[in-house]
Amino acid sequence: MTDRLKKQLEFSLEIDKEKNIFRQTSLSGHGRKENDAEHAWHMAIMAYLLREYSNEPVDIQRVMIMCLIHDIVEIDAGDTYAYDENAIATQKEREDAAKERIFSLLPDDQKAELTALFDEFEKNETAESRFAHSLDNLQPLILNNSNGGSDWTEHGVSAAQIYGRQGKTKQGSIALFEVTDKIIKDNIAKGVIK
Repeated sequence: MTDRLKKQLEFSLEIDKEKNIFRQTSLSGHGRKENDAEHAWHMAIMAYLLREYSNEPVDIQRVMIMCLIHDIVEIDAGDTYAYDENAIATQKEREDAAKERIFSLLPDDQKAELTALFDEFEKNETAESRFAHSLDNLQPLILNNSNGGSDWTEHGVSAAQIYGRQGKTKQGSIALFEVTDKIIKDNIAKGVIK
């Protein structure tokens, strides 16, 4: 076995740990909490299916890879709940350290490639990263909606908090933001979201 292949396989085994990082979002139909790997897989499939709704033309392969790798850092950094201000304050520092350790398992060229894609996603400055962020916001929203908003209720999330996060959805896809807006308004009307 070459050193390159050994590193690639070590990385492949390491990222299996993403399946053990549970999020605050429940699976559809009042299921258990989803894990990061399920979230990433779901986002990547949605990216492919919904690519026509991106505000700008995108390289869908780049979007899908961003979706698949954006939460790998949570193996070390843990899941940061979208509405937890204290955790958000330390998120970048925790995730940068995790990014360095985990992507360093790869051969140098692949470390550089995945690090650049992760950083591109985080900066949210390209058509691909903006569309990927739209999916990162939409995916848990549709799951939560399928559960009658139980995750919002559990955490006492307000409409202002949800709309604050969903600003990135509009940057990547106005069409998906319109769906998001309807879901939020419907849940406000039902009294699920305060």
